[in-house]
Formats: sequence, C-alpha cells, structure tokens
Amino acid sequence: MGRSRIVASIVGRRHILKAIVYRGNKDINLENVPEPDVVSGEVKISVDFCGICATDIEEYLYGPVFIDAYEPNKVTGKMMPMITGHEITGTICELGAGISGLSVGQRVVLNGVLYCEKCEPCREGNTTQCEGMAAVGFARDGGLAEYLTWPADKVVILSDNVSSKQAAFAEPASVAAHAVAKAKISAGQNVAILGVGTVGILALQIAYAAGAKVYAVDVNPMNLETVKEVCPNAVIVDGRNNHSVETIRSLTGDIGPDVVIDAAGTQDTPISSIEMVRRGGLVVLVAIYVSKSELNFNSLVSTEKAVIGSLAYTQKDVEQVVSLMSEGKLKVDPLISGVISLDEVKPIGFERMMSPSKDIFRILVNPKA
Repeated sequence: MGRSRIVASIVGRRHILKAIVYRGNKDINLENVPEPDVVSGEVKISVDFCGICATDIEEYLYGPVFIDAYEPNKVTGKMMPMITGHEITGTICELGAGISGLSVGQRVVLNGVLYCEKCEPCREGNTTQCEGMAAVGFARDGGLAEYLTWPADKVVILSDNVSSKQAAFAEPASVAAHAVAKAKISAGQNVAILGVGTVGILALQIAYAAGAKVYAVDVNPMNLETVKEVCPNAVIVDGRNNHSVETIRSLTGDIGPDVVIDAAGTQDTPISSIEMVRRGGLVVLVAIYVSKSELNFNSLVSTEKAVIGSLAYTQKDVEQVVSLMSEGKLKVDPLISGVISLDEVKPIGFERMMSPSKDIFRILVNPKA
C-alpha cells in the first residue's frame, strides 16, 4: 500500500512530515511539521510536484513582502512562519465533511487565491483585488511539503492526458492567462511579449491561442530558442541589439503592437513597453518589479496609451489553462529544467534560481523523492 493510501485510511492520526518553512528574510529551511488535518469543506492533497518560482526567490532575498509577517492574514488568519510553495499539483487523499463531486485519487491543481467575498472588490467580482487576498504559500501553508489542505471548491480536476509534471505549470499559466484576459486580446491583433521566461512564454502561447499574431522579445538566447519549439509561429526579436522597440514597430508597419505584455520586470521594460505599443494601445504589466522606473507621463497623455497591472488569477483562468493543456495548445514540457527533492530545495533549487546565468525555466520539487 502506497504512503498516500495509508495516510488516507488513518483519519485522526497526525504524522510528522517534511516541509520548507519560511521564517523571514533569507531564513528558509527544511523542517519537521505536523501533518495537516482536513476540515469540513476542504480536501487533503498529497503533493505530486511544486515548482520553484522567481517570486519565491524574491521573497527569500527581499521579503517578507507578500508573506504576512506581522499580523494574521484577514482571510486565512495565518502568518509567518509559513510553508512556502505555490505552483502545486497533487492527488486528493482525503475528503473533509460535506464534499461532493470529488473523490480520493483524483489529480488536481489549485485555484491558489482565497478571498473574503465581503469587501467591495469581491462584491464587484474583482477577487484578485480583495483587501485580504490570500495566496497559497504566502498567506496559507503551501506546496513545498508532502501534504496540504485546500478548499474543495477551489480545486480543478485534471484530465488523464495532462501529466502531473505538466500540471505543475497551471499556476504560472493562470497568471499569464489573467494578463491576456486583462488585455482583452482578439483575433488578428498584434501582441508583443517582453520577457519570455516561464510566464512570458505561457502568455505568448495563450495569446496565440486567442488568435493574435505574437512577437517574443528577450535578451536570453535560450528563451528565444524555446519559443521556436513551443510556438513556432511567433516572431522572434532578439533584445540584445537594444533596438527591439524600433524592430517591433517596423514589423508592425511602423505602428506598434495593439498590446504589449511586460513579463520581464526589469527597470527598463515598462518604459520600452510604452514606447513600443501603438497609439491608443494597451500595456499590461504582469511582472513583479524590484526596481523603480521613471516615466514621462506626457508620453501617455499625448498618445492615449493605457497601462494596467495584472495580479494573480481567478478560478476561470485556472480552468482555461487546464483546458488548453488538455487540448495541446499550451506546451510546457520544454520548461521543465529539473526535478529535485525537498532536501535539495535550498542548496540546489534556490541556488540555481539565483545564479546570474539562470539557464532554467522551472525546477519542480517532488516531495516524495
């Protein structure tokens, strides 16, 4: 009998498990933690894989920023120390009371964003702007652990033709899908993605699936080569020549793209995005920025360009990307840069992510390895 089945059959007994616990700036370690108890309305999930994201690294180096450190989160009541990890896929191993439509053994991904449902943004349907928005791994214990619990109405069942490794990309793909949705992209539009790392390359494919002509801009040759593999119809623009704005505008008839999505998040890319987009066009900022940019706002006033932010995702976004994966329209296998165990997260996973070369997309963690 496998370990997950043993745990599923022993209700009420708590085991000591392993997890990556965040306790503050540059203070993250593998620790022993109690197995979580499943409560009414929730499911217990045996984590199959959890990706290490650049946001995890930024929280480690510069945080706590997103992790609630000084007072409990308004939605979850949880604060640091926190089991981290938010790019999660797993298998249901136990059901809380009152659950219907789900069963033990189903593979799932999470809508990893919880919200209060009471504040004005929630009432308007803008759940990513909830005053107490709580993300898994930041405001409630996450997936760099053997098990976690999650509300049953915020899991999405996987089809058999989507592997668990592929499903680990549902979270960053949902971030990308939300940015594309915010842009209201329609068929025939020109859409440029600045920065085709993991989120950018996923946004590129989702925009292409929506019917857009897509342009991939990056300074990393590995990223651009990967674009050729997963989205061969994309127009490749090498940003190392420092003429990407002029190049993109030339490729679009000296007009500029209808939409530019900045998934790079450098100090300069917001400005380049605004310069690149056509008059009256839209720039969507989906990256997390650690440096401030200076902008001449007259460049927006005189051209009526719009700039909006895009944060996290919704249940609809998660369902969309799972569907795109199942249909073969969202390719993620080339983005898997390695699989490691929990005890390798800090010495291998974090170190590789922090390397200046950063010749990787996503490292997946198998908590059972």
